[in-house]
Amino acid sequence: MSITEKAATAASIQDRVTAVLAKTPTGLLIDGQWREASDGSTFEVENPATGEVLATMASATREDAQAAMDAAANAQESWARTPARERSEILRRAFDLVQERAEDLALLMTLEMGKPVAEAMGEVKYGGEFLRWFSEEAVRDYGRYMESPEGNLRMLVTRKPVGPCLLITPWNFPLAMATRKVAPAVAAGCTMVLKPARLTPLTSQYFAALMVEAGIPAGVLNVVSSKSAGDVSEPIMADPRLRKVSFTGSTPVGKQLMKAATDNVLRTSMELGGNGPLIVFEDADLDKAVTGAMAAKMRNMGEACTAANRLLVHEDVAEEFIAKLAEKMEALTVGNGVQDGVSVGPLVEAKARDSVEEFVADAVARGAKVVVGGSRVEGPGYFFQPTLLRDVPADARAVCEEIFGPVAPVVTFTDEDEAVALANATEYGLASYVFTENISRGLRIGDRIEFGLMGLNVGVISNAAAPFGGVKQSGLGREGGAEGIAEYTSTQYIGVENPWAGVPGTGTGTPA
Repeated sequence: MSITEKAATAASIQDRVTAVLAKTPTGLLIDGQWREASDGSTFEVENPATGEVLATMASATREDAQAAMDAAANAQESWARTPARERSEILRRAFDLVQERAEDLALLMTLEMGKPVAEAMGEVKYGGEFLRWFSEEAVRDYGRYMESPEGNLRMLVTRKPVGPCLLITPWNFPLAMATRKVAPAVAAGCTMVLKPARLTPLTSQYFAALMVEAGIPAGVLNVVSSKSAGDVSEPIMADPRLRKVSFTGSTPVGKQLMKAATDNVLRTSMELGGNGPLIVFEDADLDKAVTGAMAAKMRNMGEACTAANRLLVHEDVAEEFIAKLAEKMEALTVGNGVQDGVSVGPLVEAKARDSVEEFVADAVARGAKVVVGGSRVEGPGYFFQPTLLRDVPADARAVCEEIFGPVAPVVTFTDEDEAVALANATEYGLASYVFTENISRGLRIGDRIEFGLMGLNVGVISNAAAPFGGVKQSGLGREGGAEGIAEYTSTQYIGVENPWAGVPGTGTGTPA
């Protein structure tokens, strides 16, 4: 490409950036209106690839959070009575709008979070599917009607919306984590206060505008972006009208929220940290395993709670696996995600890059060897080279802690029992991956490892139709699938007088 063509391409990209930012609300959505913060405070959103400021957002105060909670509480009764078909149609229209504006949403994600546009388009597709799935589930929220075993009652069991919900989303999947929480809440008939992550609020703000365009009533969805998570969460969590909190993020913050939830006995959904193992047995298809490892490790630059944090490889195939994986990782192109051909974007902020650098330094100090990468990329932005480590000891931080970056530590094992022991040697239990051509072995491993999710010979398993969630300190509750809407409902039982009670010849007596 000539200098003139490159300049024209850069100008075209900048025009698109300017256009999409102009369409993105920067205020607070409270009771159907976009407005400024009560005290006029703001915060800036940065492009991690350049360090440049993308937008200045209204920063919600405690008063704004209370106003959002008021709006949600006031709208709850009428929203709960809204026919399921109407709620379904709103979600379906929102799904259609997400497809229509896919390029805008993908570009916003790349700008504020860093992932390459092609990968961001994948998130748009994935995130949109929650809207479509729950638009279909909204009209299938079944109850039951049956006779009591004694024959003296008819038992009516229904599921009702749990009530106003606080939804707190992370920065790494700014569209999918919003749709994964908002869609089932809408389907179940719950009102919401959505708190997007401080680092990446733009995509959620744009999505909220699409929900308004799709016809969601005032007060049902409120959005309060803020530079202070506490200013939003604390007053809402203390409000006795709140009935549920759903959080995706770190385990320490999740624990704090769970403690706060006890005062009002709130329903909680917690999708927390991970330390996912990817196990490669000696009988695995190594090409398939390498492809799976690349997807599970490098998706989102490794900034995913479902990432393969540790690669556990049988000693008989370790050399070949490492060689094949090194070739794939060396071929990755690091750069600004808006540029063609880039496969690895920046980490979300300087602190994240520094943390990844510390993980690598610690592993090397303990005897690990760098096969590929190993260093930050100097210059603007927060880039780190895709890194493959071998001979990583079990006490290295990269094995014991969640890396959240493009670093793949390889640990070897000798047999099935050792693989299981290594996999389970963590307080986390979210995602795991197993590669073996022996399906019986794969299913055995599924029985033995302590993780809420397992991919068998695949590296990406998230799907709107599947229940997503972990065990141990990776959280509780499930998002997605038939289980996803149940998290936003409560069960009510009504005992009804037997309609045949006292009718001569029916053999029924007086109800107890």
